[in-house]
Amino acid sequence: MSEPSDDEEEAPDESWMATFADTITLLMAFFVMLLTFAEFDIPAYEELSSALANTVGGREAQTTTQSLKIDVQDIVYGMQADQAVQVTSDEKGVVIDLDANAFFQPASAELVLAAIPVLTKLSETLASPNYELYNIAVEGHTDDGQISTDKFPSNWELSSQRASSVVRLFESNAVERSRLQARGYADTRPKVPNRDLQGAPIPENRATNRRVVLRLHPMSIDERDAYLRAQEFKLQQEEAAQRALAAKGPSIAERLPIQPTPDQLTDGQRQIKLALDNVIRDAIVRAKGGRNLTNEDIAELQTEVDQLSVAREPALESYFSTLEGFLNEERNRLSSVPVSN
Repeated sequence: MSEPSDDEEEAPDESWMATFADTITLLMAFFVMLLTFAEFDIPAYEELSSALANTVGGREAQTTTQSLKIDVQDIVYGMQADQAVQVTSDEKGVVIDLDANAFFQPASAELVLAAIPVLTKLSETLASPNYELYNIAVEGHTDDGQISTDKFPSNWELSSQRASSVVRLFESNAVERSRLQARGYADTRPKVPNRDLQGAPIPENRATNRRVVLRLHPMSIDERDAYLRAQEFKLQQEEAAQRALAAKGPSIAERLPIQPTPDQLTDGQRQIKLALDNVIRDAIVRAKGGRNLTNEDIAELQTEVDQLSVAREPALESYFSTLEGFLNEERNRLSSVPVSN
């Protein structure tokens, strides 16, 4: 066999191309998977991120949903409510089952007093910044025993009202109302069969099916964006209101507080003091609704003061001076306002 000459070129080694192609394919599949999770299944994305952190980073990472579940369980056990509250997970987030027999009056949507501290503590946790990007769907469920009263013609009304009672309590405890939903399912979604094969009621199962379920699911990307925009707009509105209030300054009632009538005044002086107080009340009424006094208002108020000045005495001088000083300030304010064309 003849040896290849030095002039002949060796064929390039392209075996690395197979590894490179595999790597690119895996990366593409990985990013497609991330996009799918981000759009449709945030809890699954969190689980994947946690698993990657544990495997690749060698550290334990807890997802927000896992933290929420642990915090809720701590509340339940800390308040010794574990007999009436069950905390589990589904594919989307955290699920809290409330025993309706322990949380509501029989055949009623009225919460029992012992249930309110538990729900209040839950609402405080859900209102915290850590979990404000979670929607809260509250579901009411009944057994198959039919109710028929003026307030609850059927199980639909009873289940809906019970869910609404929880939603209203959460809203009153600073949970943003746009995160809340109230749903009534009546007896259409039993957890266990209400009756045996012979059609006889099973009391234990019926009690299990009488429940209110809280589903705590993270918002989708679009929901998060909409929620954060709404919160930003709400904050801007509050800041604008505060600026307007600061620019407007103190109210007339704050600038002209009605002073108590001294005991040493004579009856005649008391009458003049009361009349001056009525001038102040007139000014407050004219400025009702946050509007400023006009030149016409000031002129009429000044006329009232001038009419009382005929009985002006040293004992009343401070009251006259305060009121006249206020009217002068209002005149100066109006004179400094530029006239619009």
